[in-house]
Amino acid sequence: MRSLKLLFLILILAVIKVAAQRAEQSYTPDPNPLIQKRIGEWQDIKFGLLMHWGPYSQWGIVESWSICPEDEGWCVPDTVKDYFGYKKRYENLGKTFNPVKFEPEKWAKAAKNAGMKYVVFTTKHHDGFCMFDSKYTDYKITGNDCPFHTNPKADVTKAIFNAFRNEGLWIGAYFSKPDWHSTDFWWPHFPPLDRNINYDPAKYPERWNNFVNFTHNQVMEICSNYGKIDLLWFDGGWVQKLAPVDKAPRIPGFRVKKPYNMDIKMDELVAKIRSKQPEAIVVDRAVRGKNQNYLTPENTVPDKMLPYPWESCIILGGGWSFSYNAKMRPTREMIHMLTDIVAKGGNLLLNIGPGPDGTWYAEAYDRLNEIGAWLKINGESIYGTRTLAPYTDGKLRFTQGKDGTAYLIYLLSENEKLPSEIQVNGFLPEKGAKITMVGKSGSSLKWKKEGTGFKIPVSVAMSKSAPSGYAVVLKINKITK
Repeated sequence: MRSLKLLFLILILAVIKVAAQRAEQSYTPDPNPLIQKRIGEWQDIKFGLLMHWGPYSQWGIVESWSICPEDEGWCVPDTVKDYFGYKKRYENLGKTFNPVKFEPEKWAKAAKNAGMKYVVFTTKHHDGFCMFDSKYTDYKITGNDCPFHTNPKADVTKAIFNAFRNEGLWIGAYFSKPDWHSTDFWWPHFPPLDRNINYDPAKYPERWNNFVNFTHNQVMEICSNYGKIDLLWFDGGWVQKLAPVDKAPRIPGFRVKKPYNMDIKMDELVAKIRSKQPEAIVVDRAVRGKNQNYLTPENTVPDKMLPYPWESCIILGGGWSFSYNAKMRPTREMIHMLTDIVAKGGNLLLNIGPGPDGTWYAEAYDRLNEIGAWLKINGESIYGTRTLAPYTDGKLRFTQGKDGTAYLIYLLSENEKLPSEIQVNGFLPEKGAKITMVGKSGSSLKWKKEGTGFKIPVSVAMSKSAPSGYAVVLKINKITK
């Protein structure tokens, strides 16, 4: 019996995964020309910071998910043994959360120095704990039972947004549509079974409408009380209006229950948002339609160029939230990942999870410094660029400036030097075009046509004096169309 239940769970998860992939592959542009302009500007800035932070950082566990009974794989052992006892202990974490070393100005300066141009901060995750001062709940960092509420920076969302805005970064608010603390989402009358609401909104419409109003009110607090918001980043894509006909893939021999219709009235909410924040980009993650202004592959990089606005959200180290003894990705990997994402038409949103005392991992600062040093030299091949076919080829990544300048980014392995010849396929420089090495003066390189492409000879001296050991950028001032 247990094996059958496990198989059924696996099959259901497969259905969910396929549905999510289909949503990610579908893009409907917002018809508003101002929003299209803003999306184009967002595509220019390329590199941002994501932060998951809340009381859960005290335990160093995954954010929110350990209180969701859907899948034991998310849970710590106590959850399974005594679910309601565990959930109570988890919810009490707010009563000991006191990040007295919180310095958002230091974070903002580090992000700017790294070449980041926007920030997305978790104002509320699925557990419902608000990292902003909402008047619609007491379950918040500014609540009287949270020891940090007397701190001048108790409204950490406001402090973070002000600090990053002062450094010139765009401001993004992550907001969870599901709220597992709200009694209008997980009604105590019934036990929670999974990530969804635990009652049928068709039978209890007043309760669901209360939750919809609660959600809209909280989002409008963020839009009204926290200055200019450039991005509204909504998570929890399973909370959505269902199509009239369930088009989820069918598995022979199994009947998958159609989920409840959790219509949170996103069209109405987006209209309210734009009444306060007319330029705000809205990202209703993994939900098909015009309210998903760009797509967000999670912790993965697509294997090909994607012909619509998109962003990979990637963990720098540990988990999305703080974890003890987290291992950071190497600088080389991150620089290569950034160039790969940009060559395929995307942005990189790099996640760092602040710790329970309000500090970042020391290694995170090191990584950001090193990425920033590379971008200070080679940023022209990243910012403001668009794709250039064939996009990638072996160790080469291609981008193109709006003035027609082409960039070849050669990804170096550890201790590798540039080869004596670089073969480029797929396009040609114009006759008489100049090729130079970005970051190195007097570095004109010759080139010669070779088949449908061209070769660039690289001298030993030029290779040895390359300005970076991570990736080297060659600039072509004119290419044929």
